[in-house]
Amino acid sequence: MRLVRNSGTDRGVDSLREWLTQGTNVDLVSPSFSLFAFAELRDVLDRVERCRLLLGEPAAILPGLLGGDADIASRGALHGRWLARLASDWIKKRAEIRHARKAPPQSLVLVDGKPSLHRAMLGTCSFTTEGLGVTPGGRLGLVQATESDAEAADFAEWFRSNWDDLEPNPSAKAHLLKVLDDVGSQRAPSLVYFQILYQMFKDLGDELDEERIIKSATGIRNTVVWKKLFHFQRDGVTGAIDKLERIGGCIIADSVGLGKTFEALAVIKYYELRNDRVLVLCPKRLRDNWTLYKTNDRRNVLAPDRLNFDVLNHTDLSRDGGLSGDIDLSHVNWGNYDLVVIDESHNFRNKPTHKDRDSRYDHLMKRIIQSGVKTKVLMLSATPVNNRLADLKNQIAFVTEGNDVALVAYGIPSIEATIRKAQAQFNRWLELPEGDRRPARLMDMLGFDYFKLLDMLTIARSRKHVQRYYGIEETGEFPDRLPPVNIKADVDLTGEFRPIREVNNEIRRLTLGAYAPLRYVLPHKQAAYDEKYSTKIHGGDRFFRQVDREESLTHLLRVNILKRMESSVASFSLTIERQLADVDALLAKIDAHDDSVDELPIDDVDVDDPAFEALLVGRKVKVLLQDVDRVRWRQDLAEDHNRLEALVAASRLVIPTRDAKLAALRRVIADKVSSPINQNNRKILLFTAFADTADYLYRELAPWAHAELGLHSAIVSGAGSNRTTLPGVRGDMSSILSAFSPQSKERPAELATEGEIDLLIATDCISEGQNLQDCDYLINYDIHWNPVRIIQRFGRIDRIGSRNAKIQLVNFWPNMELDEYLDLESRVSGRMVLLDVSATGEENVIEFQAGNEMNDLEYRRAQLQKLQDAVIDLEDLSSGVSIADLTLNDFRIDLAGYLRANKGRLDSLPLGTYAVTETLGDGEIPIPPGVIFCLRAVGDAALAAAEPGYPLAPHYVVHVGDDGEVLLPYTQAKQVLDRLKKLSLGRDQPDQEAYKRFDKATRSGRDMESYRKLLAQAVGTLIGKREERAVASLFQIGGTHAMKGEFAGINDFEVVAFLVALPSLASTVS
Repeated sequence: MRLVRNSGTDRGVDSLREWLTQGTNVDLVSPSFSLFAFAELRDVLDRVERCRLLLGEPAAILPGLLGGDADIASRGALHGRWLARLASDWIKKRAEIRHARKAPPQSLVLVDGKPSLHRAMLGTCSFTTEGLGVTPGGRLGLVQATESDAEAADFAEWFRSNWDDLEPNPSAKAHLLKVLDDVGSQRAPSLVYFQILYQMFKDLGDELDEERIIKSATGIRNTVVWKKLFHFQRDGVTGAIDKLERIGGCIIADSVGLGKTFEALAVIKYYELRNDRVLVLCPKRLRDNWTLYKTNDRRNVLAPDRLNFDVLNHTDLSRDGGLSGDIDLSHVNWGNYDLVVIDESHNFRNKPTHKDRDSRYDHLMKRIIQSGVKTKVLMLSATPVNNRLADLKNQIAFVTEGNDVALVAYGIPSIEATIRKAQAQFNRWLELPEGDRRPARLMDMLGFDYFKLLDMLTIARSRKHVQRYYGIEETGEFPDRLPPVNIKADVDLTGEFRPIREVNNEIRRLTLGAYAPLRYVLPHKQAAYDEKYSTKIHGGDRFFRQVDREESLTHLLRVNILKRMESSVASFSLTIERQLADVDALLAKIDAHDDSVDELPIDDVDVDDPAFEALLVGRKVKVLLQDVDRVRWRQDLAEDHNRLEALVAASRLVIPTRDAKLAALRRVIADKVSSPINQNNRKILLFTAFADTADYLYRELAPWAHAELGLHSAIVSGAGSNRTTLPGVRGDMSSILSAFSPQSKERPAELATEGEIDLLIATDCISEGQNLQDCDYLINYDIHWNPVRIIQRFGRIDRIGSRNAKIQLVNFWPNMELDEYLDLESRVSGRMVLLDVSATGEENVIEFQAGNEMNDLEYRRAQLQKLQDAVIDLEDLSSGVSIADLTLNDFRIDLAGYLRANKGRLDSLPLGTYAVTETLGDGEIPIPPGVIFCLRAVGDAALAAAEPGYPLAPHYVVHVGDDGEVLLPYTQAKQVLDRLKKLSLGRDQPDQEAYKRFDKATRSGRDMESYRKLLAQAVGTLIGKREERAVASLFQIGGTHAMKGEFAGINDFEVVAFLVALPSLASTVS
């Protein structure tokens, strides 16, 4: 016997190559069978006539088939499928197999050669690359070889005795062949997709299990609301409940038209079934949206679910008493809510501080979230992040109860530091030249902690995302958006009313002193009023003066007058009449020498509008007449009286028969009815920002539409004045909307006889949360100051489930160029001083134009220009990046669904599994041909090579084009997985045609050189440029004999799985 060193030129594999001659018989005892050991001996194994294989337990076959840690380079050669088929053919022809009852403690190779060469090798010489000395062994292995026939005879007798002791079992060979055939088989793309997800997310354990997340015992799957959800909505609900349970909060930020309200109602019902108490907080204008789902009314499609949550307005948080609907605010047990749902949560993105009282934000945090029972927080917002990523900070604080280190366990050391760092990068990105300012570049710059934060807390899908990754079979297609129709109407058919520019100059000259009493306080009294009414900032060492707030408010009031002028001359007239009455009442008080004067109410301003929030909080200001300069104040009021009186007189002359804009609207409605864009659809949804305009339009249009066009009309303004011309239909919102859109509102069949409303005039009280897609034609009678609102309005008819092939948006604009109009607005608003929360999260008093970022002129000019040319999605408004691009929740939900039935299937897949398919040349963004690799770092050097904080480590997904260009690096994991999903989902069978082309090009997987080069490119993106030269060494079999660290981690990336996307045949033909 001699010792085999098993390294250098004295290896087990060298001895076998020498011993195996033509016609040899081989007996082999080994706990496992490695394809890479087979590959090393493939040329000489063909000389073997017969082989008896005594292997370990059947369950150990698959794990050992593709080798161990030392075979990473061999696996990287991507030959596994080809070798499995070769080994299968060889075993079929030459091998007989039996399994030991336990894994053999040592291995034995017996060679019965011809002529009369008998040799044996025993010890740690298993049929693996390590056992044969091809790769270095990590153990104290001992291998010996016989040097004579006599020595070998004893081992041959031992083998024969043990072999005969085992019953022959045909299933042993069948099992090995089955395993090999499976490894060598063609795979379905969807299998590779789920395998990659499984390897990336399996450490999350039962976090992925929908059965765990959605407790079946609650009965949620039997509810009406759950059954009405589409698949993607159910995924969203499941993800939201998971986040609420694990972290205590979630932001649903799905795009307009995807049904956030119904998703929220399903979450609410889930918690109600658990006997939790739920509060919904919403803007006042949206209150009826929520309360109608609680009513015991046949028109309420969710009536059988008996929803029973409380609904309060955002503004109710600032009130200590009074009624809100049927709720007495003085008796609300604020700390007793288990779940609070905040609709339009972006309204809380700023956190104002007041000197001696709490803001709405403080009330919500202290009264509801921090006090009493543990409160989960579900937020709904289509725009939780605008151009400031820091917008998210105060919303996240509701989830963490203001604790900055609450998410340490999830890898976020400081929420504030994470957001501040991301904001700094975002600001740098904004400063880049326009050509470089691409979303992909931003995602590279932002850093992974911010992504992790978003992924942890948000569920965000865009309509493109849903169409691309869920398909349209269940939801149907979104309707085609026709190009917008833009109408620029005059004010007065006779041309006598002064041009808007001149009216605007009059508006600018108004002092609006009636709404700014502190402006007139005598200098020596100002300090006392500052102390009483101003707001503390910077921890109390500075004040936001009430007088500044009043000045800002007067500027907003001027803008309000201009906006009403743009809306309708009737609304304009009512507004200035009210202001004239205010001025006259105040003049009378001053002349009567009343002791004090109250701050006047501002009935025309939408107090729920975020633009006004910093200005309209607070108690009434009272000033003593003895403390003001009455002469100056009276003079300003008298000037305003004269100007307002002149404007009232002029506006009253424009009676409806002279109203040019109303005449243009009548033409649009008549044209639509006579030439519908979808067969027999005469429905029109008409939006205006102001209830006064809505009332005027209903008054003028309803009788005309009925007499001339045979249309029934209705008005929903949220001001308690809803009504309709359709006999028998009540004036409540639910009744009117179900008569206007009976299919989408699922009006009961027995109510069909009541008829239908075809013309609905509405304010923004229904601009969100309503499905009105029976209608195909939407008119904006005035342009809201916030472009987001215009998109949200259109989302009422631009929804999944629409039966209309086409939909039309019509916008009325002032009769002038957009730039000129915006400049008018800019001049009328003047300089404003407002409280702002800066990107650093510190409170500052800053000066800027007209309110907040939505009023930023450049921003609005660009977005309103876009809206003139096309109907755009909300995510296209921002110059930034959609949250939908940043979260991975969909993939986890996909995997959870698959695992329920197929977990064992994924556990049995070997490393390096791949599938072949064709690229998709269709859609808005074709996916180019190439390979999507999933790699796993297995060494310290490899783990250190990637960017710190990378949330998916140690797994990395990279998309490499077939020309070697890295199309998407690992830093854009979301987009890589999106492409993988698109190429895979629904493709549940191997793509025979694609495999035929692939096998022809690679000689059935033997010639994988071109794919190894693409893999090298993928690894190159992980380890950096300085090591690219060494990448070529990665895949040289045996190359790992190099000293540890020589390749700086290059050899430490395992190929988990990959998907080959060949060019589609259609594109190659063309």
